[in-house]
Amino acid sequence: MTDEPQSAPRLTLRSGATGSAVTDTVWAQVGGTETFERIVRVFYDGVREDPVLAPMYPDADWEGAIWRLRTFLEQYWGGPTTYSEQRGHPRLRMRHAAFHVNPDARDRWLLHMNAALDAVALPPMHDAAFRDYVDRAAQAMVNRLD
Repeated sequence: MTDEPQSAPRLTLRSGATGSAVTDTVWAQVGGTETFERIVRVFYDGVREDPVLAPMYPDADWEGAIWRLRTFLEQYWGGPTTYSEQRGHPRLRMRHAAFHVNPDARDRWLLHMNAALDAVALPPMHDAAFRDYVDRAAQAMVNRLD
């Protein structure tokens, strides 16, 4: 036995059973901005029609909301850092504190986000990771229990 420190095991994601290592970010692996734009637009198509969520958005700023969510998600998943460059730290709870986010609003938000993810049909591993993240994020935004 040697006194040299042992390195931790490394997990290498491969493109197939014997394929080359995947080193791209999730953002790049799922199609970059085009995919994230589609997710967010399908999501907001549902939100615009939702009687609980739609009033939380100014009618004149749907495109702004689309841009903010798309760039936030892109940055989170390894894409461009445009969101933080233009808006600073995401501070999600602080930015949503003024809105009445109760369990019903959370569930409606998740309904529309899951429909958007259904529409883009990400690869299974990415789909599961994305859904896990949005579920945890939606849970964290709840600020009222009524």
